[in-house]
Amino acid sequence: MKTNRRSFFQTLGAGTAGVGIASALPLTSCVREPESPAEDDGQILFIGDDIALADTEYGKVKGFLLRGITQFRGIPYGADTGGKNRFLPPQPPKPWDDVFPAVWWGNTAPQIMDNRYANAYASFADHWNYDDVSEDCLRLNVWTPAVDQGKRPVLVWLHGGGFTNGSGIEQDGYMGENLSRKGDVVFVSLNHRIGPIGFTDLSAVGGEKYKDSGNVGVLDIQAALDWVHRNIANFGGDPGNVTIMGQSGGGAKVCTVSSMPASAGKVHKAVALSGNIIGAVPKNYSEKLGRYIVKEAGLKASEVDKLQEIPWKEYILLANRAAEALIRDEGPSGMMRGSFGPVGDGVHVPDAPFFSDPGSYSAQIPMILSTTTGEFSPSRTNAALEELSLDQVKEQLAGYQPYGADLQGKDMGQIVDAYAEAFPERTPTDIWSMILSNRTLVVETANAKVAQSAPVYLAWFDWQPPLFDKRMRAFHCLDICFWFNNTDLMLTHTGGGARPRKLAGSMSDALLQFMRNGDPNTPSLPVWPTYTLETGEVMMLNDESTVKNDPDREARRMLKNV
Repeated sequence: MKTNRRSFFQTLGAGTAGVGIASALPLTSCVREPESPAEDDGQILFIGDDIALADTEYGKVKGFLLRGITQFRGIPYGADTGGKNRFLPPQPPKPWDDVFPAVWWGNTAPQIMDNRYANAYASFADHWNYDDVSEDCLRLNVWTPAVDQGKRPVLVWLHGGGFTNGSGIEQDGYMGENLSRKGDVVFVSLNHRIGPIGFTDLSAVGGEKYKDSGNVGVLDIQAALDWVHRNIANFGGDPGNVTIMGQSGGGAKVCTVSSMPASAGKVHKAVALSGNIIGAVPKNYSEKLGRYIVKEAGLKASEVDKLQEIPWKEYILLANRAAEALIRDEGPSGMMRGSFGPVGDGVHVPDAPFFSDPGSYSAQIPMILSTTTGEFSPSRTNAALEELSLDQVKEQLAGYQPYGADLQGKDMGQIVDAYAEAFPERTPTDIWSMILSNRTLVVETANAKVAQSAPVYLAWFDWQPPLFDKRMRAFHCLDICFWFNNTDLMLTHTGGGARPRKLAGSMSDALLQFMRNGDPNTPSLPVWPTYTLETGEVMMLNDESTVKNDPDREARRMLKNV
């Protein structure tokens, strides 16, 4: 399969805009920024025999030093998951004697790459990065201010893409250099198994050997967290202060991993952006899907091992056909974006609602939960939709069933009126976008989490980019580069410049403060109160950020028919 492989120096050059970001903000790092244009003309990339070396439990790795931040790319944290390891829990990588060249990204996990760049506008806006694809994908990347014993806070980034697509570097906004420099922190991103390769439950047909098969994708994440726990001190990080963070499917991974018993002692804080779940795929559903897959493959239960021999793309297509058949017969699983995702087996992943046990380890994990006001904008490439009236928006939404909604006894016209009343300053197309992007799931997650002892902070990102004639709205994925201080890297999301950079400074300040002590309050934002059921406090993130008390409460309740 032909995949897109960007040049090494292109990815290096992408980060040069970040120097301006960091130099405009207070620095806590010991790395000194250039003080004059002449000094800025010096060498910024260093690689050599005695530069950027670090020890891991499996062997020594070599990275490179770029603009004062040491990077390591593609470090193995697990063995090849292909062949006899497919559907099984991750195995340790084979130790190496030579120095491992950690200077290029690890392989993207198996997923359907055909037509990934088919939509020209989407490819332009999201500026995807994808590399070679294979089952030898258990790799991670590290950005650190210094390879020392600094005991810096650690952030582990879990990529989006539902549970079926994506990679740890798929957007330029995922890069950890600027946050690492600004906050003197260690940034880790990773690839892990996804889709049918990561979440096929064969336990009902394959017996004891495959008892964990439905959750190997999240067991990979746990293996990466184990690696961080045992090795990150060698990269200047503190294994006792680890924050996991993800967006979209990555946010759902954060909710899942925070709820797993195996996270105890390895995860200390969590941030979930635009992806919130409070439960996994039911075990009985995942087992049925496993049976459908075996049937689709034309195999007997005694022949399950043959599924390990099928080329990965062929297997994914086969499994997807089986999932479609099960959906036709019994409906969807309830998992975001498909049938494949973590399974509530009651062993690795709770079979009860997440955060429902006040005595579980998850009760000790402070969380930030955030969404955007315009996750999905219907008019980005269609200017005519901006001229619709409220009645025309009602016509567009007729028969639409928002995810997580219960519209018994109501029609979408009533919902549109409720949102228009709650947000009179918004245009009809804004209202359309806000209904498509409603906060039902994130508030449900916050309401579940707030019953535990650790604090919960809620945010709603409302910054509007100037691109596409201002029709993009605060869209899905836009906020990532603000949290990571990367707005001048993700130009196709923000346009770049001082305006987004200012909000990025405030949001990255809050994230860094949260990483340090579990509280995002910082002088660069208004006082950010903890979330409560009674008041529904939410930080509205914008050019001028404000705190509001559940501004969409009544409109949102219409979606749930309460």
